[in-house]
Amino acid sequence: MFRVTKEIHFCYGHRLLNYAGKCRNLHGHNGKAVVTVETESLDALGMVVDFTEIKRVIGKWIDDTLDHRMLLHQDDPIIPELERQGEPFVALDANPTAETIARLIFDRAVAHGLPVTEVILWETENSFATYRPTPGVPSRPVAMREVVGGTPPAAPE
Repeated sequence: MFRVTKEIHFCYGHRLLNYAGKCRNLHGHNGKAVVTVETESLDALGMVVDFTEIKRVIGKWIDDTLDHRMLLHQDDPIIPELERQGEPFVALDANPTAETIARLIFDRAVAHGLPVTEVILWETENSFATYRPTPGVPSRPVAMREVVGGTPPAAPE
């Protein structure tokens, strides 16, 4: 088995609903996604997957979709205000925990045909979550809705 791993750094904000700790408040992280792909054999160039391909596919998606966005549960009461202000955010059907974000990135890598085996999401320099599917056990992917935002309403005169 051959394995390669690519780190992708990005910034995001979130908060957790129905949580008693500090993460119930809006806050941000300098996150790091660690994407691991594996194959039994190497391609014609002697690679599992070119690192630049992982960056092109997953790095671009993270940059376009998650970087400098608020990642929120779809029931978060702040969402109507963000929409009113034209602010970009991502609404998930689950709390935006490190575990959920790792799963979200994993699902995107699979959807792009990468032979991904696990994704680790570093939320801080000493805390991370890993998503690796259990073989033969189906699971429901994380649903998301990206709101790109627009021009905030003009200030009253």
